[in-house]
Amino acid sequence: MFNFKIEKKSSDSLARAGVIETPHGVIETPAFVTVGTKATVKALTPEMVASLGASVVLANTYHLYLQPGDELVKAAGGLHQFMNWPGPMMTDSGGFQVFSLGAAFGEGGVSKFVSGHDPNKKSKEQAGNIAKLAKIDEDGVAFQSHIDGSAHRLTPERSMQIQHNLGADIIFAFDECTSPLAPYDYQKEAMERTHRWAKRSLDEHKRLGGPQALFGIVQGGRHQDLRQESSRVIGGMDFAGFGIGGSFNKEDMGTAVSWVSQNLPENKPRHLLGIGEPEDIIAGVKSGADTFDCVAPTRMARNGALLTARGRLNILNASCRCDLAPIEEGCGCYTCQNYSRAYLAHLFRAKEMLAATLASIHNLYYLINLTKRIRRDVLEGRL
Repeated sequence: MFNFKIEKKSSDSLARAGVIETPHGVIETPAFVTVGTKATVKALTPEMVASLGASVVLANTYHLYLQPGDELVKAAGGLHQFMNWPGPMMTDSGGFQVFSLGAAFGEGGVSKFVSGHDPNKKSKEQAGNIAKLAKIDEDGVAFQSHIDGSAHRLTPERSMQIQHNLGADIIFAFDECTSPLAPYDYQKEAMERTHRWAKRSLDEHKRLGGPQALFGIVQGGRHQDLRQESSRVIGGMDFAGFGIGGSFNKEDMGTAVSWVSQNLPENKPRHLLGIGEPEDIIAGVKSGADTFDCVAPTRMARNGALLTARGRLNILNASCRCDLAPIEEGCGCYTCQNYSRAYLAHLFRAKEMLAATLASIHNLYYLINLTKRIRRDVLEGRL
């Protein structure tokens, strides 16, 4: 069972509040989707994640395909049973990781990936290394595992088969995610390939059957004509909802998402992929997006960067060493209710594992409850 209902639309923007119904429960939107890349939210148990108010978790197709393998997850009863998460789940298509992390070109994400050409004008040696690790053709992508260098191939059909084995409630079509710096001609070529792959993903998904909801992904980079064309083409296919690919720069994200939202069916949910900064979530909601996912809050937490209403707090700052106040006054998270900045600063300096747990609790609580407040504001007509 999958259904989406809009409860309230903003009169001042494209924002809306709604409810997504899935076989494992409901997602009240706008909502932040907690990322559990390898079937785990780093440093936290599923019970901890649920206690923060999280309604949905996203796992990573690329990583779980390589380790421990989607067949094992299926044999364990699917992701919900394998990782002991009873609520709604999403899996991405694996495309982003194949094109960026899968190509072993740094952690900076897709802007550091070169897909068979050289939009960032990297050295010939760098481009050659990438070409050996990931090669795109019309059928799919051949790549080498970042774990052991073994050869693999992902196609739209294979991505669907893997995601069906993983068993999440919401899955995504296989797409080509380009660098925002890629030239216009290549953005157009990749977008058109994404459209063909979307049709193949949809056909395979229907052939496999089952209760999962498949979302198509809109691409087109920073270009208005491409974004609008992609949203019309993908929006015209029989998808349950839509993902908006993040191949755009931070400063023009809201505008690019608006181009897409205005051309997608209004009665289906929209997920903004890879967005997790507080200001970006607000801009995304105002531009018509319903759900968001990003590894940023837990990654920042593990490095001592904590989210507050006044901006990021670096817990390793000298001023925190003797500060007995919580991370943020008035915060309702477990960490702020029980521990001081000084204690967290001590844990980080002592390299204790508890540091990552307490910091991750705070950052996830902050973002999850930020989107809950945004939802309330939309419902009350005062966003």
